[in-house]
Order: sequence, then C-alpha cells, then structure tokens
Amino acid sequence: MNFSLNENEQKLFNLIKKNPFISQQELAEEMNLSRPSVANLISGLVKKGYIHGKAYIVGDDKQIVCIGGANVDRKFYIKGKLQYGTSNPIRSVQSAGGVARNVAENLGRLGKNVSLLTASGFDAEWHFIEEASSSYMSLTHTIPLVKEATGSYSAVIDQSGELVLALADMDIYDSITPEVLQPKLSKFSLARCFVADLNLPMDTLASIKQFALSRNIPLVFIAVSAPKMDRLPKDLQGLTWLITNCDETEAFFDIAIKTKADWQEAAHKWLQLGIENIVVTNGKEGALIGNLEEGIHHMPALEVTNVHDVTGAGDAFSAGVIYAWLEGESLPTIAKAAAVNSSKTIQTNYTVRQDLTPQQLKLDMEEVE
Repeated sequence: MNFSLNENEQKLFNLIKKNPFISQQELAEEMNLSRPSVANLISGLVKKGYIHGKAYIVGDDKQIVCIGGANVDRKFYIKGKLQYGTSNPIRSVQSAGGVARNVAENLGRLGKNVSLLTASGFDAEWHFIEEASSSYMSLTHTIPLVKEATGSYSAVIDQSGELVLALADMDIYDSITPEVLQPKLSKFSLARCFVADLNLPMDTLASIKQFALSRNIPLVFIAVSAPKMDRLPKDLQGLTWLITNCDETEAFFDIAIKTKADWQEAAHKWLQLGIENIVVTNGKEGALIGNLEEGIHHMPALEVTNVHDVTGAGDAFSAGVIYAWLEGESLPTIAKAAAVNSSKTIQTNYTVRQDLTPQQLKLDMEEVE
C-alpha cells in the first residue's frame, strides 16, 4: 500500500487536525466536494493510519516511540570486598529501569516528545515504574498482561562502581508478539522515529522494521546483551541505526575482537549488512561510530575519576546518539554527545541522571575539547 497522501487527502487531513470534531458535511463544503467523496477520503486516511475513528483522532505526530523493556531495577551495593559463598553486607536501591524506558526518560528530559510501548503486569512494580516515568513519556499504549509479572533487573555492584553480577527476569517481553503490537504501531504512522531494544522477540523486531520501512520512519535497534543478539532479524537492510558493543558483536559474528583493527573490521561488517549507521562501544576504549558515506570515527572514552554506578551508562549513551542525530548533528558531535551523557550519568547514583536538560548537555559538551 502507498502510505503517502495525495493533494485532497493532505488538504482533508490538515482540516481535521485543525478541528477533529468537524462534520463530513462541513468538510465537503470547505473542500468543494460531495459528501460521499469526503467519506472515501476519510476511509483512505483511516486505512493509512493517519486518523483513527470519530472524532477524527489524529495519529500521534512526530513522537519518538521507544519499544521494549521497562523494569524495576534493584541495585545491591557491596559495602566491603565481595566474598563468594557467604552473606555480604549491602546497601540496596530500587529504581525504574529497562533499556527502552531508560532511553525514553533520557530523551524526555532532553525535551523530546516520547511514547513508550512496553508490556506490564498488574502489580506494584508496574505502579512504581508508572509513577517514576509518566513525567517524561506517554505510557498510554502500554500492553497490560494479567498473567505476567512486570520485568525486573537486579544488579550487584562492587565498591569501585563496577557491575559484578546481573539477573534479569524479562519473560514478559516474549508476549509482545507482532499480532499484539501491530494495532499499537498503527497509531504511530507519523512518528519521528522508532527505537526498539532487543528484549523483544525476533519476529516482533522484524515486524517493527517492516512497518517503519513502509512508512519511511527511521528505526534504531539497541542491543541489550550478548545472549540476545540472536533476536536481530535476519534482514537488517534499511535499519537506520544499530547501537551495540564489542561483546555483543563478537557473539553475533562469532569472532574475537582483540585489536583496534578487529574492532574497525567488525564495525564494517555491520555496515555490510545494510545498516545505515553503526555504533560499537568498547568500554574504556571508547566507541566507533560511522556509516559508509562518512567512514568510521573513533570517540575516546572520557576520563571519569568519580564512578558511582555504571548500570545506566549504555542507555545514556544510546539516548545521546539518538538526540544529537535528531538534532541534525555530525557523526563526531553525535559521538561526543553520547560519551558526555554517559560519563555524567555514571558519576551519579541514578540510572538516568536527574540534572539532564538540553541546556545542561550543551554545557557539559562545551567542557570537553
């Protein structure tokens, strides 16, 4: 199906956006058409996903739609040296997390119009996530599942702020099938971009990609772990961005990345699959970012001496990439925004730093040469 609008459809759509309660007769008079002709045009707009029913609910416009995980994060900070096989004194903190949710909150704090598409249980955990998230994103399209528990992520963090062990209960996201998601996606025919994490099943990611390509909507996939790299769709042609790391890349291609040359070659391997833009992070070595047209750029990791918690670093980096890209920045500036946001985040005890605004990120970037 062709999802673009012809001249009459565009004129009709503009009139409906101005007044969603306008009658078909008023539309017919305004456009100098018969009422049956207007009815046919409206039917076309509904089929193409631009409007939904009466009063003509306009499809969500220019939103960033983040699809995937929204969890309760439980972090356990070890007070002394970790000792295996026995009880360790800890300090525990609970916060809202999940890759898609964390990226959505970062982008919401950066002033973007964001919707989160996720699945939730009917439980206290979801209520907690809802309370923490609703100021920064729309949760209108959440998929409630009576028999499932809201996702959770538990992390053990040592005295240096490094992750020792992580446990993820993410079974609920396997319930987000293409059939369940499709009615939700159709409401975002005019989205600015889709961002999906790899907590979703492969078939669901493939259906998101197909929908995005059919509507010319940019699409970002964010990897979540090496074991879930097998969820990437077989066909990645036309994917706008893939954000991943060296461990995940090694798992996907079954290779070892030991040198900078290996790292560069791995980034090119992704581009050869038809992905338009690639990011491959490598911890303290920084990140590679690039595309076939502009080449691969290296962004060194920023030196941080006061590390509190690294668990939000990757999501802050991903959000920085998406934000700067949507702002039309160059690849080096995109990489810088991502690295700065990530480095500032790990200097806090929060998964998403609380001082994040467009103005603050700009100031933070100006501090870095």
